[in-house]
Amino acid sequence: MKSRPILFNGPMVRALLEGSKTQTRRIMKNQPHEDWTPARYTELHGFDKHGELTPDKVIGWGVVNEYGDQGYCCQYGQPGDRLWVRETWGVVSNAWDDEGFVVDWVPVRPATHIHEMRFGNGYYSGHVIYAADGSYEWAGDDDGGGEPRSAWHPSIHMPRAASRILLEIVSVRVERLNDCNEDDAKAEGATHYAPANHLSHGGWSHDGHYVRETALD
Repeated sequence: MKSRPILFNGPMVRALLEGSKTQTRRIMKNQPHEDWTPARYTELHGFDKHGELTPDKVIGWGVVNEYGDQGYCCQYGQPGDRLWVRETWGVVSNAWDDEGFVVDWVPVRPATHIHEMRFGNGYYSGHVIYAADGSYEWAGDDDGGGEPRSAWHPSIHMPRAASRILLEIVSVRVERLNDCNEDDAKAEGATHYAPANHLSHGGWSHDGHYVRETALD
């Protein structure tokens, strides 16, 4: 079992926390031929140090055709592996009382306690908070009397210790974009729907909206 990071934006983080998002789709970096048909296949993993055969492992998807055997592996892992979520985050180390003295910050929103978490050129202690849960402003200087400022960090820079969501992969598949149906879209976290008619066609967007385009024919 391996653990890898995966990025999610605010709306998708909220959908994960609510339990409405159970699928995620990512574009394959290497695009197969247009006639390629997704098909899962395995190969013998080999022998361990004791000479015993190890179980088969899934190495990707592909079929043998006139273009050869086009096989691809999922960069996020296989069933049983785990994904820790990276999202926009920040650290609140302390607060100030009415007299301007530094006091411990007491979380009033979802937070993850950290102690000397390495980040950049230093270490952070306090509580990690998350932009998906709402806005937050930090005091502008050490005595808490400065202008409030934003101190969010991009999700790509989130350390493992700051992550609050751990997902387990239960299945992996390859499919064409237009093969995504309405049930899949809802499992992606989509919630808003606009019915299509004979002059238009639509699809669920990654941020949870059903989009419609006018057909030219």
